[in-house]
Amino acid sequence: MLARRKMRSRELAERIGITEANLSLLKSGKVKGIRFETLAAICTVLECQPGDLLEAVAPQGQPQS
Repeated sequence: MLARRKMRSRELAERIGITEANLSLLKSGKVKGIRFETLAAICTVLECQPGDLLEAVAPQGQPQS
């Protein structure tokens, strides 16, 4: 979505009020959760829906239902 909006991570982080490091962790999938407030801010800035950003992934070794 960043590329589609021609926006850099630094600009998104500034606009939603989080650090670039935290945004990097979100982008890499290395976090176990995200605040709804943060997700809503990202969606507002990128003009998208949460489903455009998130994907359900089953834990290793377990089938996805």
